[in-house]
Amino acid sequence: MAITERDFKLEQRRLKEVLKLLDDKLAQMGEDIFEDEDKYKEFRKYTWDNMRAMDAQELNQANAESEFEANKILMKQDYFKKLYRIKDNPYFASIVFEDDETKEKYSIYLGLTYLKDDDYGNIIYDWRSPICSLFYDFEVGKAVYAAPEGPITGNLLRKRQYKIEKRKLLSAFDNSMNIDDELLQEVLASDSNEKMKNIVNTIQQEQNNVIRNVRDKTLIVSGIAGSGKTSVALHRIAFLLYKIKNLTSNDVLIFSPNQIFTEYISNVLPELGEDNTLQTTFNEYLSSSINEFQEVEPFMEFIGKYYSEKVKNVELIRYKQSDEIINDINLYLEDFIRKARVVSDFTENKIYTVYKDELNDLLHNRYSTLPFFERIDVIAQKLSESNYKGSTKKKPTYKKMILENSSFRKDYKDIYLGFFSSDYCKIRMNDEEIRAFNKTKVIGYEDALLFVYMKGVLEGFPYERNIRQVVIDEAQDYSYLQYLIISKIFRNSNFTILGDVNQTINPYYKYDTLDIIASLFPQSKCINLTKTYRSSPEIIEFTNKILGLNHVCAIRKTESVPLIHRTDESLLLEDINYLKDKYKSVAVITRDSKTALRIYEELKEQIPISLLNSQTEEFNKELVVLPAYLAKGLEFDSVIVYSDKDSKYLKDEKNLLYVACTRAQHELIVYSTKKGD
Repeated sequence: MAITERDFKLEQRRLKEVLKLLDDKLAQMGEDIFEDEDKYKEFRKYTWDNMRAMDAQELNQANAESEFEANKILMKQDYFKKLYRIKDNPYFASIVFEDDETKEKYSIYLGLTYLKDDDYGNIIYDWRSPICSLFYDFEVGKAVYAAPEGPITGNLLRKRQYKIEKRKLLSAFDNSMNIDDELLQEVLASDSNEKMKNIVNTIQQEQNNVIRNVRDKTLIVSGIAGSGKTSVALHRIAFLLYKIKNLTSNDVLIFSPNQIFTEYISNVLPELGEDNTLQTTFNEYLSSSINEFQEVEPFMEFIGKYYSEKVKNVELIRYKQSDEIINDINLYLEDFIRKARVVSDFTENKIYTVYKDELNDLLHNRYSTLPFFERIDVIAQKLSESNYKGSTKKKPTYKKMILENSSFRKDYKDIYLGFFSSDYCKIRMNDEEIRAFNKTKVIGYEDALLFVYMKGVLEGFPYERNIRQVVIDEAQDYSYLQYLIISKIFRNSNFTILGDVNQTINPYYKYDTLDIIASLFPQSKCINLTKTYRSSPEIIEFTNKILGLNHVCAIRKTESVPLIHRTDESLLLEDINYLKDKYKSVAVITRDSKTALRIYEELKEQIPISLLNSQTEEFNKELVVLPAYLAKGLEFDSVIVYSDKDSKYLKDEKNLLYVACTRAQHELIVYSTKKGD
């Protein structure tokens, strides 16, 4: 609801005052930082010049003071950057709240960071502060927020939002909690950008419940396409960095599906005033854990081979990807360890005899709680310490001699292939597949997962003690085995896991629900995000039919844009030009990479178009052609889902088609060999 002309003028006046305070603060801080840096340099020079005259205690004290002053300067610089970032758009909303106990009314303005004044107190509140949760969680009326001293109840008297650009107030309006408020609809109607943007001014209640949750150690968030899962995850990181003492961006790790996605989300945290966190892909972890091969096949190439029909033994790969194989490998490894024996005594340096019975007792009894190959490390160290007066210098020698006199070898390739010829394996590798595995320099993705798990069981999983928060996006593309591995590596970390089982692109593995992984993580809570903000109602209705869904709630209000069906492939260029004239970004999404490459080659001389493949790290969204399995997590103003007689979506590929169609924000054109396919 638009505010009165009088209120608008009052808001204009307040904005002018805040901008003046902000400018003055920035100017003063700039001078202070400059002076602090000069003082710091002088102090360091004084310490350096007088270092020889200082004793150890004085030198340690000087170094401690130097580090303290350096940290103060860095903190001041960090806050300066945050204030500079909001200098043209200092806040986006305000609330008026009346405290039940004191009957005092508070006028709270929300921004990306806080601004205080010696005379007036808090001018702008950081959107993450406790009282600001009222804006996201309540309609006008009775409300409560969790303050450090306990719950504060009262009445939310007003909620107001602002559109400020280049230091000018363009509009201001009061709103309720209604999801179809004016600003949200304006944001939803806008064109998509090259990179994901922050959503602090349109966070909805169900999203806020995830962002501000600090009670549960693990959150497993299932959200339908377009529900803002990735945005919620990034805003949750920003909130945790604000809320949790001493948590820094270097303590947070995001598992991204691929480098394209990593680049796409790279602006959000900096926009929120925080440094980007550590980021990785599961493939990078696999590569760091496997030195028996030169490379690990990327997940997207593994998926792409299936859709390009380059897989010979689908059933074997399906077995390798299954949950069933975990127990089969565990039984095989238990048997391997049970049968492992040191088979002969040996003498080291012609002096110290080591007896096999003693070693086998240590191996299977004394150190039985340790991973198998770690036991050998410990035994070798104990032998060295015992025979060489506490020295560990002979540990490598003893380890080598134990392995040389044993019934087993520490050869992970051999141990791994041994499973596929054992009675524990339900689908064995044939001779050709075994030869190919022994010869290859690039281990297949499905083998790499099992290989790393087997190594972890036998020698222990690495422990990442410095990572306090882990975020996993596109959770449906991680198998139960991957979560098992992750839970062992980051065993003391908190997790935020987000996904949608309907957007599964792995043809070998699918969850009925993500709730099943809760058993691997202590203190888990499962949350559903049920509203979609991305697409028009027409697109949502169509995508619902693909998978037979009926629980999706479309929020976007748009003028009716009919969904177009095509059966004539010759209209593709015409459709592309039609969409390019209307929208900033157009994507042609195909079933597989072969079709994407063909379309790119056909069109690149006629129009400026880019091809996105598994090696792409950056891309131009204006016009791009890509396979559906690379489109996850991305969104475009308009999408052409292209298929022809040579690249039809099969009956068991409805999830892939769903992913392709749900990338569209405003308009969708679907090609098929016949309408309704």
